[in-house]
Amino acid sequence: MLTPREGIKAYSALGASKAEAPASRLFALGVLAGFFIAIAGAATNTAASAFAAAPAAKLVCALLFPFGLIMVILTGAELFTGNCLMLLSALDGTARWPGILRNLVIVYLGNFAGAVVTAAACVYSGQLDLGGGALALYTIKLAAAKCALPFGKALLLGVLCNVLVCTAVMLALQAKSVAGKAIGAYVPICLFVLCGFEHCIANMYYIPAGLLSLGNPVYGALAVSAGVEQGALNWACFLLNNLLPVTLGNIMGGMGLALLLWFCHGRVKSLAPAQR
Repeated sequence: MLTPREGIKAYSALGASKAEAPASRLFALGVLAGFFIAIAGAATNTAASAFAAAPAAKLVCALLFPFGLIMVILTGAELFTGNCLMLLSALDGTARWPGILRNLVIVYLGNFAGAVVTAAACVYSGQLDLGGGALALYTIKLAAAKCALPFGKALLLGVLCNVLVCTAVMLALQAKSVAGKAIGAYVPICLFVLCGFEHCIANMYYIPAGLLSLGNPVYGALAVSAGVEQGALNWACFLLNNLLPVTLGNIMGGMGLALLLWFCHGRVKSLAPAQR
């Protein structure tokens, strides 16, 4: 595998190419990444809905969700949270901020489109009918819980999440084999899901899937019967109470990790003369 210093240089060059990529390509790759993360979310919900015990459900989700990022990495798709590492390119002088911000905005919109369309496809295809609607009920409960998070808590959970997501991206980049890339991506993502941290792109599936499920009379009736608190479960709360703070937290966590990596490993070259 590459050393941390070599990994930073490799990502710096990669970030430069990301900053200059055509907008149409970035958006399409963003849609693809949104789809992969959403499918991972759909899989975790499907598996978790079969478990009555919350710890068992959380463990199953942690074991399954990392495959979403592995698919993103191996297909070259563009994921907003991982692209927060592009700060390394700015620090290394290989990319300028206008190009970096352009990438992040376009990829974010592509991720949103891919994840929300996937959520709609799952709901309207009847995929949530599993277990007599048990999957739909679980999806609604999860969405409601996420929308009810206090702003500050959602922000901090987002910070913690993207430190691990960007660690996964760097470990995968440093590996030189497919197996190494998969393992590097798998472990940090498994940890973030197990800990219950918040990922903005994953939430672009989880919450819209719950919101769209409420429009189904059968699913809505199940939620009412189960006593699900729906006061915060609406599109405004999704965007302002969850997506906004989680996105800000993800940016802070990802760029914070990039800054720390640069401070520890990226400045070695500039320090060498003084050390000699």
